Amino acid sequence: MCPMPWTAEAILFDIDGTLVDSTDAVDRCWAELARRHDLDVEEVLKYCHGRRAADTLEQFLPPDERDKALQEITELELSDLEGVRALPATTELLPRLSGSRWAAVTSGTRALMSARMSAAGLPVPEILVTAENVERGKPDPQGYLQAAAALGVDPARCVVIEDAPAGVAAGKAAGAQVIAVTVSHPASAVAEADVVVPDLTHVQVEVGATGRLTLAFAG
Repeated sequence: MCPMPWTAEAILFDIDGTLVDSTDAVDRCWAELARRHDLDVEEVLKYCHGRRAADTLEQFLPPDERDKALQEITELELSDLEGVRALPATTELLPRLSGSRWAAVTSGTRALMSARMSAAGLPVPEILVTAENVERGKPDPQGYLQAAAALGVDPARCVVIEDAPAGVAAGKAAGAQVIAVTVSHPASAVAEADVVVPDLTHVQVEVGATGRLTLAFAG
């Protein structure tokens, strides 16, 4: 049974795995970094999605290795845009949203996220909260709270769209309604979200005359 439609004043999107399919590139880059530093590749790949690079490195490396590794992963990711593409429905949805009605909150850097959005043929939002803009990354809600404030919208009147458990937790902690897409994680991993869908083709967004948004869910 589909949920009843929601109304909202803004949508706050994650980027990787939500708007842009970069999973293969992320996995390639982090696997290479893990091998360079003799880390368990599988464990690193389980942890890194949806988190700032600095937070992942803090989890796996001693302090004296982190700065070098951060430079390495930055260079690896900026040089690998192969296969990066827009996810279904995004190329139709984003141009319909006013710049005051959407933002993106990402664990990546501004340079990397702008490069991936451009590679996928998607517009870079006016409000883009990146790893450089927050002291605490997802699952902390700081990024989503900052984006809502920049749009001048109460977080409770926002919808967060995410693909990773850390991001879902961040959106919920911010007080927003959360939709999870199962692009990069199984439904069981993002079950904390209010609604879980395969991708954004299952979410219809109507923009009212005043700019207010109505979101309906397809089965």
